[in-house]
Amino acid sequence: MDFSPFWVSIKTTFAATFITFFTGIFTAWLIANSKSKLKGFFDSIITIPMVLPPTVVGYILLLIFGKNTFIGAFLNSIGIKVAFTWTATVIAATVVSFPLMYKTARGAFEQMDVNLINAAKTLGAGNMKIFFKVVLPISWPGILAGVILAFARALGEFGATIMLAGNISGVTSTMPVSIYFLVSSGRDKDALIWVLIILAFSLFSMTAMNLWLDRQSKKYYGGKI
Repeated sequence: MDFSPFWVSIKTTFAATFITFFTGIFTAWLIANSKSKLKGFFDSIITIPMVLPPTVVGYILLLIFGKNTFIGAFLNSIGIKVAFTWTATVIAATVVSFPLMYKTARGAFEQMDVNLINAAKTLGAGNMKIFFKVVLPISWPGILAGVILAFARALGEFGATIMLAGNISGVTSTMPVSIYFLVSSGRDKDALIWVLIILAFSLFSMTAMNLWLDRQSKKYYGGKI
């Protein structure tokens, strides 16, 4: 049995989660503290992949990174190919999981007691120190919840992946993609094996992350989030 879909999914999911962790926190903090009148518009743009059908997201990404588009042609000219590569699977998984990380982190930031930040400023702490010493520790459980959601979404991504990355064995064929093509070709038993594998891995991963989240909440809040 070819286990490459498992490894492609694992690499893709962890890479996408890593990217959304940092970009999601940064964007959430930026938007949460923005005073711009366009704040709502930017929030809509950022979160729209969450409500669009994944195939539509994938098609938009294909319009951006396809070899016949401006960006895609430029990248190809400097030796960087995106569409139908492993990079494409990471981009697709990142785009669809990013809104979950962003919304959860932003919610955690906006629920903070502003008096704590003002007190830190009064004591002479700079913005960076306040963020890392005050904001992050207080918002950490919420941020971790966003990581769990983003991880789960990236692991199960199918629509955008199939549009941008296709189904190349050992390169872009993730577990969800493999299940679809196995069922389409009448190989139901093989598809069931992958369904059980992704179900078991998802259950294990979510349980492990939830246990970690519980430990973090006990560390910061004595078990209360």
